[in-house]
Amino acid sequence: MSSPEQWTHPDGAPPATAATPTAEQVIAGLRATTEGGADLVQLLTPEGERVHHPDFDIDITPEELRGLYRDMVLVRRVDREANALQRQGQLGIWVPLLGQEAAQIGAGRAMQPNDMAFPSYREHGVAWCRDVHPTQLLGIFRGTDHGTWDPMEKRFHPYVIVIGNQVLNAAGYAMGQRFDGKVGDADGEATICFFGDGATSQGDVHEGFVWAAVYDAPLVFFCQNNQWAISEPTERQTRLPLYQRAKGYGFPGIRVDGNDVLATLAVTRWALQECRTGNGPVLIEAFTYRMDAHTTSDDPSRYRLSDELELWKLKDPIERVRVHLVKQQWADQEFFDQIQADSDAIAAELREYCVNMPDPGPERIFSNVYAEPSPVLDAQRDEFLDYVSGFAGGEH
Repeated sequence: MSSPEQWTHPDGAPPATAATPTAEQVIAGLRATTEGGADLVQLLTPEGERVHHPDFDIDITPEELRGLYRDMVLVRRVDREANALQRQGQLGIWVPLLGQEAAQIGAGRAMQPNDMAFPSYREHGVAWCRDVHPTQLLGIFRGTDHGTWDPMEKRFHPYVIVIGNQVLNAAGYAMGQRFDGKVGDADGEATICFFGDGATSQGDVHEGFVWAAVYDAPLVFFCQNNQWAISEPTERQTRLPLYQRAKGYGFPGIRVDGNDVLATLAVTRWALQECRTGNGPVLIEAFTYRMDAHTTSDDPSRYRLSDELELWKLKDPIERVRVHLVKQQWADQEFFDQIQADSDAIAAELREYCVNMPDPGPERIFSNVYAEPSPVLDAQRDEFLDYVSGFAGGEH
């Protein structure tokens, strides 16, 4: 493993201190993190070759790998269709996950039915794994609702926009699992919380680390390090690889190739099992790359080089699985054609649903404010609706 100094400043390059990193500084940061370091857990290379790891290996059947491939392809198609819908004025904003499919599908499929997930706002792949239909995400980005699924039924918390706040929510929930005696054996429960590399600079994340460590909470901290916190590269946020921060809080940290769905699945299964048997928490740094903008309101060409993107395209998480399936003769053209047809169908369904979404009535802003009825809120609602009804077209 490289030293902290080598990792931060490769080849003696100066750290990025200017308001906008120079091209040389960006390249230095890329070189320092391009392969993830000696501790990176990888089971499927970018060339589609299966490799083995002494501590984190996995037996995968052809059917299971085909399923993971299907998940990633469909989730990417949903992401691209939603991105297009935003550009066409159907959504107010969209948060792309392009390039992070393996990190999310691998982690999502590692969960057991009773586990709980706390997402940020980019976890469309994890939502897919928790049986949250993509159409249920659209209202969030169209501004009509906060998500229409039941978090307890799906075991998937609503999206959180405030950076890092979900980590505190997850820590509290996992502490409750510990207090309620739901950990201690293989049938126990665990919680997994998703956040990005930028969130690790927020106090909420570190407070979550402290509470989870002190109470041995069954919580997997899953950091998707996509190399850019909007326009800030990872090298400007930390002197150490992010997974090494766990050591300071007294629990294990591990870095996995986030573009390798098999390695992510294996490592996350292990981490969740550690937690549900009472050995948590665990920090996973999924080393991946955001191949699109931070959101549709962002222009990544203003702060990163096209060469960087082209390099990461060679590590595409879906392509490496496709190549492996072909090499192993585990999939034929008929299979790939069917996946294409399935992705076309779900894209059409998503578009049809989005274009025809009804606008909510004015009473919508008063719903789900309190868990129980509130006479004061009810009076405010009635007064507001009476006011609105006095305008032309203000019926509700």
